[in-house]
Amino acid sequence: MFWVLALLSSFIVLSGDVIVLSEGASSRPHHINVGAIFSLSTLYGQVADIAMKAAEDDVNSDPTFLNGSKLRILMYDAKRNGFLSIMKALQFMETDSVAIIGPQTSIMAHVLSYLGNELNVPMCSFTALDPTLSPLQFPFFVQTAPSDLFLMRAVAEMITYYGWSDVIALYNDDDNSRNGVTSLGDELEGRRCKISYKAVLPLDVVIGSPREIVDELVKIQGMESRVIIVNTFPKTGRMIFKEAKRLGMMGRGYVWIATTWMTSLLDSANPLSLPKVAKSLTGVLTLRIHTPESRKKRDFAARWNKLRNGTVGLNVYGLYAYDTVWIIARAVKSLLDSGANISFSSDSRLNHLKGGTLNLAALSMFDQGQQFLDYIVETKMSGVTGPVQFLPDRSMIQPAYDIINVVGDGLRQIGYWSNHSGLSVIPPELLYSKPSNRSSSNQHLKNVTWPGGGSVTPRGWVFPDNGRRLRIGVPNRASFKDFVSKVNGSNQIDGYSINVFEAAVKLLSYPVPHEFVLFGDGLKNPNYNDLVNNLTTGVKPKNQNQTETKLPMLLKLQLAIRVHAQIFFTSCMNSNLQERIQ
Repeated sequence: MFWVLALLSSFIVLSGDVIVLSEGASSRPHHINVGAIFSLSTLYGQVADIAMKAAEDDVNSDPTFLNGSKLRILMYDAKRNGFLSIMKALQFMETDSVAIIGPQTSIMAHVLSYLGNELNVPMCSFTALDPTLSPLQFPFFVQTAPSDLFLMRAVAEMITYYGWSDVIALYNDDDNSRNGVTSLGDELEGRRCKISYKAVLPLDVVIGSPREIVDELVKIQGMESRVIIVNTFPKTGRMIFKEAKRLGMMGRGYVWIATTWMTSLLDSANPLSLPKVAKSLTGVLTLRIHTPESRKKRDFAARWNKLRNGTVGLNVYGLYAYDTVWIIARAVKSLLDSGANISFSSDSRLNHLKGGTLNLAALSMFDQGQQFLDYIVETKMSGVTGPVQFLPDRSMIQPAYDIINVVGDGLRQIGYWSNHSGLSVIPPELLYSKPSNRSSSNQHLKNVTWPGGGSVTPRGWVFPDNGRRLRIGVPNRASFKDFVSKVNGSNQIDGYSINVFEAAVKLLSYPVPHEFVLFGDGLKNPNYNDLVNNLTTGVKPKNQNQTETKLPMLLKLQLAIRVHAQIFFTSCMNSNLQERIQ
């Protein structure tokens, strides 16, 4: 929107090195500029920089591809600073850039997309995958990797598959993480599940002194759900699991599902250090955008060791960075082959901003921007990520994810998720030719090693620390102490009835925290009628002011009455027999 440009005029001082815009430029320019905005100190920025330079070299290695023109990637290091990202985007608008690759984060994508809309410059991002970046609102913003909408759909289906109903979401307070979790909540709601607690971390959480992380993890420890979804950045995620391990939250009973940030971190890790890192994360489930095996992918992976110069390993976002450059290059080729010029012109709406030290009128509008955008979204090619094509809603075709289990010596793939067939142990590309079958009986994953090393699927919840215990009244009788009796010299209660009850509780699939409360003095048998009357009227025995009973449903009440009736009948029979024997 125009108001964005006007607002930015309050902050921006353009450099004096301004490129004069030319109307009616040659249809075959010597260089075709493409801007790129990434934070090069981050994992995604490092991988993207290497991959895009490789793609630039490959495009330009064939002089016939662009018929003599050269593609030039202008990389800018945003240094994790949103303000600098805005500044550089505006400068790219001065340098006649036909497109911008990036920005890296969804926060900046929401802002910079307004510039793209107004100046007809497409923005292509494979890391800003916020589900709310709609092409209706941001027509010049294109996601060149699957939207996180599909990632959250995959996570929701995993939760349903394992039978969990409540989960906890742990995420950063930024657009991508927050809107991803919102999408997860929507997906779970349709499956009769829910996010019971959202643990939100500040975007600028201090890694050196992670007080906010520890505080949230301590809160989670006292909650009922043990299924924790971590949707964050690699640096923050690494600290979350470090503190979780220190707090004893990586043991049996816990379930951790990390989104694609974890596979990016582990795939790019030094192979020698991977076993050590994986050992500390044993049992975690994580996902990776699925890219089918192909010769192009294998060749690029083999080249990577030379390209990276020993810095960072290849992850899936490196593959998407490479293909994104080729998407733009093919669109440039289509535009030039159509006979169109690549030209830029001044935006008349900015003329009144001339003068002074600001020079916003120098911002140029891409005259063929709409046509160029159409060529981008009409792309059909086979890249290192597999088939590259956009659907009418501008989402990527065939979104799919690898489902990974982190084990002691590395990563083990337990299956796949695809929007076509759901969960499967068969690669999605082998299923696309078959009719979609999303029935529950057709959903399969391999066995998992869970936190703590167990193979049995955790139930996903425990009785919360702040939950009220079930308090059970026990008669302190003078007779039939084999059934129920107080252990001399302690407050413990023993007996046949107690043992049967405890054995029954152990058979339940969920915990039942409870305690036994004696009533009666043990010198004479307590009066059951008085006890029942006291319970129904809310009056408790004088010496048991804290006694209370809770029966969650009528069926359990009826069952309890029957059990007590049987015990009472048995007691009467035993008493009668003893009297006859005597």
